[in-house]
Amino acid sequence: MTRFNKKFKELHAKKEGAFIPFVVLGDPNPETSFKIVKTLINSGADALELGFAFSDPIADGKTIQAADQRALAKGINTDKCFALIKKIRAYDKEIPISLLIYYNLIMQRGIEKFYADAKKAGVDALLAADCPIEEAKPLLRAARKHKIEQVFIVSPITTKKRMQRILRSCSGYVYIVSLLGVTGARAALQKRTIQLIKRTRHSTKLPLCVGFGISKPEHARQVIAAGAQGAIVGSAMVDLIKRNLGNEKRMLKEIAGFAAAVKKATRF
Repeated sequence: MTRFNKKFKELHAKKEGAFIPFVVLGDPNPETSFKIVKTLINSGADALELGFAFSDPIADGKTIQAADQRALAKGINTDKCFALIKKIRAYDKEIPISLLIYYNLIMQRGIEKFYADAKKAGVDALLAADCPIEEAKPLLRAARKHKIEQVFIVSPITTKKRMQRILRSCSGYVYIVSLLGVTGARAALQKRTIQLIKRTRHSTKLPLCVGFGISKPEHARQVIAAGAQGAIVGSAMVDLIKRNLGNEKRMLKEIAGFAAAVKKATRF
């Protein structure tokens, strides 16, 4: 049983959804980044979604773009990201770890080597945000070989036919994009998000995790109540890093408080 399978089963038994925070590795610097991840784990994170900084993150809004730039300015690269993941895995041997990454970074390293290194570091799942299902065969081969779950995105404009193709190849969980556009905190959850959760639920038994715009505890509560198994919180978390760049102690305290509040909202 994979770490993600085990976690979702445990949460289902407790009548809880998964709180999955997203952060960019190396933001605002590698040392603080590790402290942030430890704080998230200690504050109730059920799984982690980790990003590798990229110079042209086309799916991300200004918040994640700025995080990428901060990490790159501090010298983060793929080797250092894997080194950080090894430290995280040593700190917590059981928490599921997923990567949200751009295909270019995988290609630069070589698909085979990237997946081998990811597995060695302790990665459980991977989503290449800009790789459509039509071009994913090389990733799927590497994922199967190295026993990494390959995650794909379903969006509000995904047709029924295309959704079926995506779901046949997806493993671990399905990433449901809650809105059209780039990442970023939103004030309210869109009605179409709930409709998409229900539409996808009818087509697969895989866990559904909702991201893009999940920025408040009540958003997490709403998507879990609608039938999703997890809430992915990224930009709202990264905003806390940005607002406290000059005060690490306050940053970690605010992250801990927000994480605990979102986790509480996943319990029913």
